[in-house]
Formats: sequence, structure tokens, C-alpha cells
Amino acid sequence: MKHFTRLAASAGIVALALAGCGGGGTSGGSGKAQDAASFKACAVSDAGGWNDKSFNESAYNGLKDAQSKLGIQINAAESSSDTDFAPNVESMVSDGCNLIIGVGFNLEQAIHKSADDNTDLHYALIDSSFSEGKETVTLKNGRPLLFNTAEAAYLAGYAAAGMSQTGKVATFGGMQIPAVTVFMDGFADGVDAYNAAHGTSVQLLGWDKASQNGSFTQNFDDQALGKQQAQQFISQGADIIMPVAGPVGLGAAAAAKADGNTRIVGVDSDWYEANPDYSSIVLTSVKKEIGAAVEQTITDSVNGKFTPEPFVGTLANGGVSLAPFHDFDAQVSDELKSELNKLTEDIKAGTLKVESPNAPK
Repeated sequence: MKHFTRLAASAGIVALALAGCGGGGTSGGSGKAQDAASFKACAVSDAGGWNDKSFNESAYNGLKDAQSKLGIQINAAESSSDTDFAPNVESMVSDGCNLIIGVGFNLEQAIHKSADDNTDLHYALIDSSFSEGKETVTLKNGRPLLFNTAEAAYLAGYAAAGMSQTGKVATFGGMQIPAVTVFMDGFADGVDAYNAAHGTSVQLLGWDKASQNGSFTQNFDDQALGKQQAQQFISQGADIIMPVAGPVGLGAAAAAKADGNTRIVGVDSDWYEANPDYSSIVLTSVKKEIGAAVEQTITDSVNGKFTPEPFVGTLANGGVSLAPFHDFDAQVSDELKSELNKLTEDIKAGTLKVESPNAPK
């Protein structure tokens, strides 16, 4: 599985680079290639900051990679609270940025307003579409970067059910928003699929997909809340937990490590690599290739190929993936690895559809 997943992830990044995010049209942009040396791409973080070991850091890495490969200029503004969002976005406008990327749904209002006020600039928003009220809208100069993590989370749920020793696994979120619950939906379906295939009854704590009810810390920053939630699940018998809560998830990892018999499924990035203090308890991770999507959006903007068409990361285009099992690889049976490979190919081919009301369209 380790070898297969690495190949799939590498192929996915190549697919992103070749396919681009929105095609070759010129809607929303000048349609003219720009001089890379004078082009400036900028990003504004969510409150977790650039060292969150999660989606902010992944986006920043994509910005740095674009600088290295394209020879562009970059700038970045780190937010410590929601009051920083609008001033940070406007500071990027004042700095002469050609493309401004907001990292996370919390930046939607600030990015949206700035895009409306500066139609000659390009904008991108990670993990959220643009909206007016409850309606999704298209901005001619704004591109949503979205990820159908339900597909990779389905594989993680299947693997977790197959690896659980107690017959109980769990998940929780930071807030009940689509970018979070789409993970939880896929994870739940994966557990159900394993039960159906093997005649088992592995129980999922923390999320009921049918009712869309579950456990949330209402916070993405306070690790103590993640630790508390994980300890509750552990006391109920769960031995594998997937926290979908940014840095709050590290609190869950601390609780799992302290317990000694609980493993973690990471999200956004490969937690084994991103969090060496907890690598010994990371079973696998549900990855978003945020960095590759950011880099491609910058490339499109430089080359005059920027469009407002959303990029939606899937298993098929390499936008999402299941990380290797790393230290647990030898404990995963050949049968389970074979099943996961087959499920991956079926999802890519469209013969197996992972449905979620929270999936990006």
C-alpha cells in the first residue's frame, strides 16, 4: 500500500499540473501572460497561522514552490484572529499583489469584498465557494479551490474499520461546515462499507451521516478541546480517531499517544511527516493536495489562463489521496491493502460513487 499510495500521489500532482484548475479560457482574467519576475502572488492565512501543520502550511508551501519554480515574487500575511482577515487582504492589495489567496472558508467575506473592489486582480479561496447569503455565486476574478475529501476519507474509514481492535472508531470536527463534514461523511461510509463486506459491526462514534449530527469542538485552535474530545472517545472504547479540526486535532493526537493503544487518522496533510512527535500513532491521513492546487492557480494566473471555474480535487485528478500507512504498513493485511487498491480504482473510474451532501460541486 505504501508503494501504491506514493505513486498515486505523485501521479496526482502531475495530473494537476497538466490539467490545470480551470481550463485554458480567459474568463475573469486579462488572457495575457505576464512577466513572472514582476508577478507577485500573495496569501493570507486563517487564524491557525503558517505553521499549523495543516492546511495553512500546505498553502504556504505551494506559494513557496511557485516562487522557486516560476521566479515570481511572493508575500504572505499571517492572521491571528478573524479581525485580521480584512486588513491582511487589503495589505496585500496595497503591496501590489497580482493574485491573492485566502486560506480557508473564514476568509470568504474578506476575499469576496476585495475581489469585488479590485476587478483587475485575481483571487483564490481555499475550501470555500463564494456566496451571497445562502446562494453560491461566481466571481469573474475569483477561483474556489475545493476538495472532495469524502473519497479519500471513505478509504480511511474502510481501513480504520479493518484495523480496529475494539470494534469502535471515531471522528469529530472543529466546526460543522461542509469542508469539515465532507470528511466525516466519507469516513462513515467507509466504515459502513467494511461492515457490509465483512459481516462485521464496527461502530462509528462522533458522527451520524444520515442525521448530520455529531461531535464538534466549535474551535480550530484550542488543542485542549481536542484532547478532551479524544479522551471521551477513548473512554467509550474507540481505538482509532479521525479529528477534522486543524490544530485542535493535535490535542486528540496527544490524548491518543498518552493512551498508548489509540491511533490517529490525520487530515489535510500527511500527519506522519508533518507531526513527528506523533508519527508513532498515525495510522494514515486523508490528504488534500492544497500546495499543488495553489501552485497551479498561480501558474495559470501568470500564463494568462486564470478562470473562475472551481478546482475540485478528487482521487481521479490527484487532488485528494490516502497517505501511506508508514509504521503500521506491516500490520495491514495484504487482503485489506488489496481491497483498498480496488476501492481506489473503482472510485477513480466512477464505478463507485462516494456521495456526500457536503461535497463540493
